Amino acid sequence: MFSKTTFLIALLTLGFLACTSKKEADTAAKNSPSPTELNTNQNEVHGTEVKSIELTNPLNKEWVTAGKGIYETKCLACHKLTDEKLVGPGWAGVTKKREPVWIINMITNVEMMLEKDEEAQKLLEQCLVRMPNQNVTEEDSRKILEFMRSNDGEK
Repeated sequence: MFSKTTFLIALLTLGFLACTSKKEADTAAKNSPSPTELNTNQNEVHGTEVKSIELTNPLNKEWVTAGKGIYETKCLACHKLTDEKLVGPGWAGVTKKREPVWIINMITNVEMMLEKDEEAQKLLEQCLVRMPNQNVTEEDSRKILEFMRSNDGEK
């Protein structure tokens, strides 16, 4: 469980992020460590390509809730839930445009995707900022995907 201090720090951080302007978000993204620097300082290693995903129907509500929490912690500073670009592309409609395996690999294996995938490379050209490796596990990326599906109106 979280201590009161940890909870307050997390709440203040989320409050700050929610009040961040586009200019401040762009500046923060430019000043953030590169994916290589992040990977160097992390213990968890990603890079195993995900080949298949089993979708739930109806949505797993627990995963949607967990995915929303992960989004608010790791994704909110760069991605809006609308189709509006912030630092990275907006998420509205992403599950209608992209295959689930593509989304999971973009979350968990961003370096591999930027090296090999033409669509990921086009996004980099549009956004001009490399998505950092957030060290999201495959399990958590599946919860983010479930939240994305919910955001796109799936039931």
